[in-house]
Amino acid sequence: MAVDTTPAAPSHPEGGDSGGEAVRPLLSGAPAEEEGEEEELDVRYAPYARRDAYGVMGRGPLSPAQVARLVLAAAFLLPLRLVAGVFLVVAYYLVCRICTLFVDGLEEGRPRLQGWRREAVLRAGRGLSRAMLFVFGFYWIPMSDRSVPNAEDVHQDQSAELERPGAIVSNHVSYVDVLYHMSASSPSFVAKNSVSKLPLIGLISKCLGCIFVQRESKGSDSKGVSGAVTERVQEVSQDNNSPMVLLFPEGTTTNGDYLLPFKTGAFLARAPVQPVILRYPYKRFSPAWDSMDGARHVFLLLCQVANYIEVVHLPIYYPSEQEKDDPRLYANNVRKLLAIEGNLTLSNLGLAEKRVYHAALNGMENTTANNRMATRLKMFDAADSNSSDS
Repeated sequence: MAVDTTPAAPSHPEGGDSGGEAVRPLLSGAPAEEEGEEEELDVRYAPYARRDAYGVMGRGPLSPAQVARLVLAAAFLLPLRLVAGVFLVVAYYLVCRICTLFVDGLEEGRPRLQGWRREAVLRAGRGLSRAMLFVFGFYWIPMSDRSVPNAEDVHQDQSAELERPGAIVSNHVSYVDVLYHMSASSPSFVAKNSVSKLPLIGLISKCLGCIFVQRESKGSDSKGVSGAVTERVQEVSQDNNSPMVLLFPEGTTTNGDYLLPFKTGAFLARAPVQPVILRYPYKRFSPAWDSMDGARHVFLLLCQVANYIEVVHLPIYYPSEQEKDDPRLYANNVRKLLAIEGNLTLSNLGLAEKRVYHAALNGMENTTANNRMATRLKMFDAADSNSSDS
């Protein structure tokens, strides 16, 4: 395990105590050379920096061979994968539609599936999710169960007496993370309330038992995200028929080499968790969704012939009494375990710094585009002036 000693971006470029002030983009001062700015941003916001062949924001220069390969993939491979992906989503929707006929609880957002209905939804979800990964180019997924040396005996001795894990806790690298976890265990997720109303996806998310939250709700009857998650995790840990909840405690994605601070929502229930580590080795394009817009990322992912993912399942983590009483301690200990076993670097950055990084990149891109436009206008003005003189 390594620790990233780079401090969170300060309010002032020269450093100093950032206190409680908002973090501002680095490019607010005098402009510097573009390459120097990119290097400074990549160092300061290392957990979000792309290092693949497509560069920052997926707009890096490509060789003629890379351009030709991308054009061929976009012409032949991309349409096939899109059609296959839509087919799989529709197929799973039909399974969910059949299994929810004459079932109570659908309007409330959580249909009460039992017996063959529940088994059909879970089996179809795992199989079709694995098929979707295959369509996306993840042909082989090496998985390993890794024993943890020097584990606290009290945790393991009590494992037979304690409840089942209520949540899967995983590092967050890409939207592909969700597909893998669906193919492995069909967990439920935390989603915005609007997701339940989406065509196709809405019914699927209800059948998976997703936790729908209204993030902007401030009403007194609202439990909030943490309250809803805690309640569900406690329910799952005591009911073998409830699917585990998949949680990404970092709250956002990284480039896969770092681990951000954990939020405590997954650990408030005082229940055991199942830690999982995901890694995405790559040659040209990284499946990590860090500093690139969604449409461009999906396009490049589907245009890559083969993608790779490696999975490590760690033993169930049973919290000590001290960790149960201190969710922050519980979260930090699980985070350190994931960092050690996954060879990930601990970082103190978070979602706020990621937004600053994206704002700086977009500002730099806009500045570059404006400079190019100004150069072209000067050339046109010069050409008009020469023609007038002649």
